[in-house]
Amino acid sequence: MDIIKIVIADDHEIFRKGLKVILNELDEVKVMGEAQNGNELFDLLKKTPVDIVLMDIKMPVMDGIEATRKIVEKYPHIKVIALTMFEEISYFNQMIEAGADGFLLKKTNKDEIARAINMVMNGENYFSEEFISNVNRIHRPASRNLNIDLTDREQEVLELICKGMSNAEIAKYLGVSPRTVDGHRASLLEKTGAKNSPHLVMFAIKNGLIKV
Repeated sequence: MDIIKIVIADDHEIFRKGLKVILNELDEVKVMGEAQNGNELFDLLKKTPVDIVLMDIKMPVMDGIEATRKIVEKYPHIKVIALTMFEEISYFNQMIEAGADGFLLKKTNKDEIARAINMVMNGENYFSEEFISNVNRIHRPASRNLNIDLTDREQEVLELICKGMSNAEIAKYLGVSPRTVDGHRASLLEKTGAKNSPHLVMFAIKNGLIKV
């Protein structure tokens, strides 16, 4: 397996150092550097090969939202996993719109970090189930804002997507083929008008479509 090259962008040195220790315990990961704001991050990216940036949202000089947007423009091959201690849907929405591939709470553990890294490297998205559940609870509308007719299976697939499960995991859980899951995902995107899985999750939260 190729080594996954990671950069940590966060303005809190103690958090960066702690996260680096955790990441260095993963055999498939190598931390290539650290940055305390977006400007330092881009100085690093100019000279360092990187697969994933673990991106704090609230940073001085250039925050994680702007930095993510610029990475998508300048380095589209680099994946971004957002890190936050704020369980606010506005931060989630802004990072998803900027192009983040995953979303983790800073109180996460090594197993979840490894899972998120592997999923985004495989071209999927990862969203902390705890984050989605908390945001959904706090911001849940009194009722659905839209009249979208989902089948029982589409509803089930949507909730599993919002729990951070991969296509393969959903297929195994439901006892169906990955192709069938792809079909349900495509139908969900069409019915909601979402562009991709992150926008689908964002849409589901905003409109009370899930019970995570």
